[in-house]
Amino acid sequence: MTTKTEILQGDCAEELQHYPSDFFDLIVTSPPYADRRKHTYGGVKPEQYVDWFLLRSKEFLRVLKPTGSFVLNIKEKAENGERHTYVIELILAMRQQGWIWTEEYIWHKRNCYPGKWPNRFRDAWERCLHFTKTRKFKMNQEAVMVPMGSWADARLKSLGKNDVVRFDSQVGSGFGKNIANWSERTMAYPTNVLHLATECGNKNHSAAYPKALPEWFIKLFSDEDDWILDPFAGSGTTLEVAKAHGRNAVGIDILLEYCEMARDTVLGNQYQLLEERARYAVTNKKEARRVHRKKHTELSSEALGKPRRAKA
Repeated sequence: MTTKTEILQGDCAEELQHYPSDFFDLIVTSPPYADRRKHTYGGVKPEQYVDWFLLRSKEFLRVLKPTGSFVLNIKEKAENGERHTYVIELILAMRQQGWIWTEEYIWHKRNCYPGKWPNRFRDAWERCLHFTKTRKFKMNQEAVMVPMGSWADARLKSLGKNDVVRFDSQVGSGFGKNIANWSERTMAYPTNVLHLATECGNKNHSAAYPKALPEWFIKLFSDEDDWILDPFAGSGTTLEVAKAHGRNAVGIDILLEYCEMARDTVLGNQYQLLEERARYAVTNKKEARRVHRKKHTELSSEALGKPRRAKA
């Protein structure tokens, strides 16, 4: 079956209103962080970030299927000598909005270059927050299993008496294990820490993440022919990976140049847009109207296979 991909220019808070409820199987995205990428997206102040994001996550909640997942790659910033709390505030606000904060994955940037500040060291990790609408959601754990590793050769070579039964922890934690259960296995389930390099294919985007990041979550939380959404699509990395794995995808970005970049990569530059350049941080109503006064030049259904969109 041929996959379908749609790339739209605009604010996702408006564009998603044209999609029906319970449409997408997975949302994977990395939005502009607070006060970051000012020259790209205009910037959103930390104090305004939660309100700005909730307007958009309200639509994410509506268009996501009950069995779907929302993975949010985001990172705090330091301000006035301390970590800002806007990400923590966002998590709490999203729970009030109706989201379940199911898990937190950590992206360890294994090739992060050295550096320090007077009161901290360089960040080598980012959050990948996992939200769902219900407690029962699609999760293909076997799709992301990893090799057992060299530890198994030594640890399982000679099993002691405490390794062939469920042996309770001697530190009184209440946890137990049966090491013998792993003696015939070659693959194991991963942890919630993803050790990935920061390479991004030298894309001309100020915040592109590596393909391996959305790929891991796409394999874990979706099946072939499912619909993937990236509401802050940027250069189209999520869309590119989704297509490569047989998923349908919709990407939205407010900047024309990144929509064109994504189309070149994912769709092969099959058509052009006629929209004006836009920014998230609009300053007045006149500017807001200009931002959202745009035209879409759509592909034919044969070229794009665009999903049916209807007003919610």
